[in-house]
Amino acid sequence: MLSSILILAVAFLSLIALMIIHEFGHFIIAKKFGVRVDEFGIGYPPRMFGKKIGETIYSVNWIPLGAFVKIYGEEGGVDDYRSFTNLKIWQRVLIIIGGVVAFWIAAIILFSIVFATGADLPVQDDQSAQGFTNLHIEVTSVSQNSPASQAGLKIGDVLISGENVKFNKIKDFQDFLKENLGKSVMLTIDRSGKSIETSLTPRANPPAGQGAIGIGLERIGTFIKKYSWYEAPLQGAIYTWQTTINSLKGLWQVISDLFYRKPLPEGSAFAGPLGITVFLANAASYGIGFFIYFVGIISVLVAIFNLFPIPALDGGKLVFLLIEKIKGKPVSVKVEQRITIVFFAILICLYIFITIKYDIPRVTDYFKSSLQR
Repeated sequence: MLSSILILAVAFLSLIALMIIHEFGHFIIAKKFGVRVDEFGIGYPPRMFGKKIGETIYSVNWIPLGAFVKIYGEEGGVDDYRSFTNLKIWQRVLIIIGGVVAFWIAAIILFSIVFATGADLPVQDDQSAQGFTNLHIEVTSVSQNSPASQAGLKIGDVLISGENVKFNKIKDFQDFLKENLGKSVMLTIDRSGKSIETSLTPRANPPAGQGAIGIGLERIGTFIKKYSWYEAPLQGAIYTWQTTINSLKGLWQVISDLFYRKPLPEGSAFAGPLGITVFLANAASYGIGFFIYFVGIISVLVAIFNLFPIPALDGGKLVFLLIEKIKGKPVSVKVEQRITIVFFAILICLYIFITIKYDIPRVTDYFKSSLQR
């Protein structure tokens, strides 16, 4: 149990580190353009302690849910040559997207480390397995009160076969379940090198987001090719680009399904910071390489999320700048602040809802699985 708590803590700190990198992106470009930065804080107020270096206070705060940078004049209404509002629009755009770009740079660095050292990595069904060995289908999550949970499946189990059908790809297993909905089937799994057989019954009408038996799966292979120190960054950049494109496609699919009132694609799920922390903790169980890889994935996903045209996010700030460019004058400070506050409140309510409905059960499942390992 103690080790599980420590892994969860490391996962949470990794997420906080990404937030710090994000804010540093805003910070460094603002400094570059000569804008006064009043504070760079880790965590949110109230302040634990801080030190003023030059004109900027560097602080550590009591609420450990991210980081922030306080840029002079960012909230508008300040007519000063060193304020954010005094800059040209293109300069303000660069300051805003600096935080998002920082996420992608972090992802490139993390993926570069993976390509330089080699690691167990996910391999898509339609992806070439060249360069990989020990390909297998591994259980990454088990939903409460699901057929998988009742059958005793655990995170880390490897699916071998069912009713003499070998599972080489995730689709092989999904097709097997579709052919046996409502029927009791026997599965052969590998658990820490030991072969185990268990039976379960795939559901024809499962809860949304759970699938027929309530498990998350990943096709994993050992990436045996290691790139040299000068080749790895290029591979990291390429993989970051591919991950971004694939994430956008997946996001579009989810939005499309929601619009047409279809169930979420299997494997899709809502998650807040707490849920993401659990995902990272589970990734750590596959080794440091997979953990670094997964932090890179999260970095890309959060970068995309920050570009959503929602006030209170970086994408929303870009929308206000676009309106200013079109109108020839900025949006009223009061109007912008009111809109931002409303959307911020909506995001907080959504965060609370996701935490209660999805993330807290994930934490419970994580500790239950940890006790069973």
